[in-house]
Amino acid sequence: MKKILKRTLVGLLVVLVGIQFIPTDTNQQDGIPEIDIRYVYGVPEKVIKVLETSCYDCHSNNNNYPWYSKVQPVRLLMDKHIREGKKELNFSEFGSYSERRKRNKMRAITEQIEKSKMPLPSYLPMHEEAKLSKTDKEILDNFLNDIRKE
Repeated sequence: MKKILKRTLVGLLVVLVGIQFIPTDTNQQDGIPEIDIRYVYGVPEKVIKVLETSCYDCHSNNNNYPWYSKVQPVRLLMDKHIREGKKELNFSEFGSYSERRKRNKMRAITEQIEKSKMPLPSYLPMHEEAKLSKTDKEILDNFLNDIRKE
């Protein structure tokens, strides 16, 4: 029995060390494209600050990678979340969306914020600064309402 346990632990260690060599890409671009939401709508600095702190890590082409992102399988999980987040909404490419899609995304953002579904609850324990305060929610809500009125 001890022999089986020892082999299992050695095998697990080999797998954990082995997956550290899986190559990963970074989701970081040089500069901010002209189709970024900040340029499409002339977004005020206080709104950009909230978006960058609470949204851009999963919904843009420029992520801030914490130290633990260098450890597998954490990085694989992060990359999956980033891919899914960008597929749903990408602020860096917002200007390339059709007008209808932009309106739908703004409505969806408002709903997600009101229901406290974003940022994801699983993201918040390691990123306390991303939690939206009441003031942050008001800032985003006011901005989105102003854009929808235009």
